[in-house]
Amino acid sequence: MPGQQHEVSFRFLAQPTDVNFGGKVHGGMVMKWIDQAGYACAVAWSGAYCVTVSVSGIQFVAPILIGDLVTVRARLIHTGTSSMHLAVDVLAQDLRKGEQRLATSCVMVFVALDSPDGRPTPVPPWQPRNEEERRLQSRAQQLMALSKDMERQVAAMRVEPEAQ
Repeated sequence: MPGQQHEVSFRFLAQPTDVNFGGKVHGGMVMKWIDQAGYACAVAWSGAYCVTVSVSGIQFVAPILIGDLVTVRARLIHTGTSSMHLAVDVLAQDLRKGEQRLATSCVMVFVALDSPDGRPTPVPPWQPRNEEERRLQSRAQQLMALSKDMERQVAAMRVEPEAQ
């Protein structure tokens, strides 16, 4: 039911097929997991098909190794009319030692669509319930302003192809 589930967690073991030549999980694989968890969270909240609009501030803090228990946690931190901003954390745990560490974090934006090739559709509004959620929503709003400024700067740097 839309507007009910605002958080999703995936848990699994990092596999040998996930790693690079250095024995650590590929950044691209981590980004795939982030996108999957974000998608699941956005769809669960909106009840609609969703597409990724942006991934901001991705930081690879610590490596993920073969056999680590990986938890990918996506949680809603802000809604617009059809957009949803999610905070995503990737945690890695060495099961033998019981030590858990933050491996990666970022903020994602998804937009709900009325069909796979359709137009944006409204999402249920989300309201923070505690101080931590209010802090995260404030950060999402700050990132929105930064993103708009960055878009303007990138557009100003574009070089138009010469007419031939």
